[in-house]
Amino acid sequence: MTRLAWLDALRGYAAVVVALFHLSPVIIGSAAHLEIYRAFDAGKYAVLLFFLVSGYVIPMSLERHGSLRRFWAGRLARIYPAYLATIALAALLAAAGLHRMPDQLRTETTASVLAHATMMQDLLGVRGIVRPFWTLSFEMLFYLLVAGLFAWRLHRLSAWWAAGLAALALVAGGGLPDGLFSGDGPVRRWSAVVVLVIVATVVSAYLIDRRGLALGAGAVSLSVIVLAVANGHASRWVTSGSSEQALTMLAVMFAGTVIYRVQHRQIGRIAASPALAVVLLSALDQFGTPVALAVAGTFGIAFALRHRAVPGVLTWLGTVSYSLYLLHLLVLGVLVRFTENRALIVIGFVAGSLLAAHVGNRLVERPGQRLAAIFLTTEGETTRTGSFGKQRESV
Repeated sequence: MTRLAWLDALRGYAAVVVALFHLSPVIIGSAAHLEIYRAFDAGKYAVLLFFLVSGYVIPMSLERHGSLRRFWAGRLARIYPAYLATIALAALLAAAGLHRMPDQLRTETTASVLAHATMMQDLLGVRGIVRPFWTLSFEMLFYLLVAGLFAWRLHRLSAWWAAGLAALALVAGGGLPDGLFSGDGPVRRWSAVVVLVIVATVVSAYLIDRRGLALGAGAVSLSVIVLAVANGHASRWVTSGSSEQALTMLAVMFAGTVIYRVQHRQIGRIAASPALAVVLLSALDQFGTPVALAVAGTFGIAFALRHRAVPGVLTWLGTVSYSLYLLHLLVLGVLVRFTENRALIVIGFVAGSLLAAHVGNRLVERPGQRLAAIFLTTEGETTRTGSFGKQRESV
C-alpha cells in the first residue's frame, strides 16, 4: 500500500458519489431526486471532497519536485489528454444524435471554444460541453494561484489564503458582483480572449523556467483570483451559485493544503485551527450544515485511517477517478436514449462507466503522463542544475 492510498480511495469514493448523484433522477424520478437534493446536495458534497484532496495533493506535488516547469508539464499531461478526448467523444456522440451540445456553443461559439481551451468555463460564464467540466475551472484557478505563490516563495501562507478567502465570502454576504466580466455575449467573448492570453503566457513562462519570467508569471497568476471575487456566477449556465460560493470552494482547496502543512509540521496547529474554522463557517453558510459537516467528517475519518490498509477496489477507483468523472454522464446519456428499463440502465451505467474509466485511464491518461516524462527528460529537466526550477523545497 502506498502512503497516499487513502487519498486515492477518497478520490474514488467521491467520483462514485458524483456518478450516483447523476444517475439518481433517472432511477428514482426527478421529484424524489429533488427532495433528496434539497435536504442534502450529494453532488456538492462529493465535489468539495475532490477539492479538499486537490488542495492536499497539488502543493505537495509542486514542492516535492521544486520545479514549476515539472509541475505544469505534469499537470497539463495529467488533465488535458482525457479532457480533450472527452470533448472529442462528446462531439462524435452529438453527431450521432446521442448527446446534446449546449446551445451556448452555437450562440456564443467563440467564447465557448476559448473558455474550453483554458478549462475556465464556469468562471467565464460558459457551460461545459460535458456538465462536470465546471469543477475544472476551479482546479485550474487553484493551480495558477499555487504556482504564483510558489514563484514568489509565499506558498507557506496557505492558512492566510484559506482564512482570507473564506472570511471575504462571509463578510461580503452576497455583496460581491457575480458577473462583472460577463454582462453579455460580447463581454464574455472578450473575457475569454483575455483569460486565454493570460493562461497561455504564464504557463509558457513557467515551462521556460527562468526566475525573472516566473516572478512575472506568478504575479499575473495571482491576479486571476479576480474571476472568483467578481465573476463567480458569471451567467445562468454555470454551476457556481455566487462569487461568495466560488471563494468558498477555493478556500476549501486551501484548507486541504493547510491540513497537509500541519501534518508535515510546516504550520502549527494553533495557527491552522482558526483558518480551518473560518473555512468551515463559510462552507456552512454557502452549502448548508449537512453538506459542510459531511465533507469535514468524511475527510476527517479518511485522514484518521490513513495508515490502515485500503481495499484495492477503492484505490483502483481512485486511479481511474478522473476518467470516471469526465465520462459517466456520456455513458448515461447514451443509455437513456436506447432504453427506459431502469434495471438495464443501472447495469449498463455501472458497467459502461467503469469500462470507459478503465479505457480512458489506460489509453489516454497514462500515455499522456509518459509523454510528459519523455519531454522533461529530453529537455534535460532531470539533469539541469542551478535554474530557478531546481531550488528545491524540503517537505
